[in-house]
Amino acid sequence: MGNNTPHTSGHYYCLILAGGKGRRLWPVSRPETPKQFIDFFGTGRSLLQHTYDRFRTFMPEDHIYVSTYKDYESYVREQLPGLAADHLLCEPVRRNTAPIVAWATHRIESRDPRATIVITPSDQFIVNEDIFRDDVLKGLDHAAREKCFLTMGIRPSRPEPGYGYIQIGDSYGTDGGDASFYKVSSFTEKPEREFAEMFMKSGEFLWNTGLFISAAETIRIRLSSLLPRVMRSFDANGESFSIEAEEAWVNDNYATYPNVSLESGILEGTDGVSVKLCHFGWTDIGAWHGIYEAFAYDAEDNVVLDSDVTSSDTTGCVISLPKGRKCVVNGLHDFIVAERGDVLMITPRSDSSSQVVRLMYDYEMRGA
Repeated sequence: MGNNTPHTSGHYYCLILAGGKGRRLWPVSRPETPKQFIDFFGTGRSLLQHTYDRFRTFMPEDHIYVSTYKDYESYVREQLPGLAADHLLCEPVRRNTAPIVAWATHRIESRDPRATIVITPSDQFIVNEDIFRDDVLKGLDHAAREKCFLTMGIRPSRPEPGYGYIQIGDSYGTDGGDASFYKVSSFTEKPEREFAEMFMKSGEFLWNTGLFISAAETIRIRLSSLLPRVMRSFDANGESFSIEAEEAWVNDNYATYPNVSLESGILEGTDGVSVKLCHFGWTDIGAWHGIYEAFAYDAEDNVVLDSDVTSSDTTGCVISLPKGRKCVVNGLHDFIVAERGDVLMITPRSDSSSQVVRLMYDYEMRGA
């Protein structure tokens, strides 16, 4: 199948989650422009645009939906001008991922009761696009057939405490020639480092990529029991619930919905949840130390993100500067150097620095 050939199934859809704050990548990710709208790697495309481009190689563009926070609507419209108006869902208040998935599921299922949806973050780095496409299509086929909730997992390459971990259970056996599907035994979100090390050594755990796949009907049934106020408020209106009426209802009622993540709502109750072992190469562009772990492969183990840097006796650093800014670094080891707008941050590269970054982001938010 060529890169630009849509899959033959007319019932596969995608929801891109693009409403996050991105606070762990402050000061490059700022309250007014979070990371998903930024061109981190100097490609001319933001993380959101890369995600959209990735899915439209094998899915019709009118099957791709995007969710975001109301303050970021203009960024999505500007960066994805081809996105239809009713394919963008804007949260009127901040809630976690389960309520927005419930809303998007209602909208997509109203259009296509046979829909199967892949839910994806907007801020991931994928190494092998061809393997990614193959894994997602196999996952869509599996989820549609088995009526299960499927998450996509990656073998850990390091004991990363900032990721979620999925413990694999019994194998499904060979599924259409693919033996990479398993039942989920347990899920642990962001464990302490010692537990992350134990998980990695055991060989029983995968990283949770944040990619989820399920039939719309399965999502509705699952979230109707877990988040009844969300799903039943939509379902009660039936087919007469137009896009305009739906958005009016959301504006009036969204603040009453619980602040629950999809992981908490689905994975932590593992009944009926499966995982596919994937091999496409994956990094969550979530925190500075995570970026370092994923991309540190030059001779000095520095990560320079689309920046004009001259370095000497400098190792283990992450450097991200604005266009037109030149930087000379000498004698610096294991630091983060990041600048945007009126802020220059220089801080040790360590797990504790992520807490400092989040605190500074929150401080800036209070002053906004």
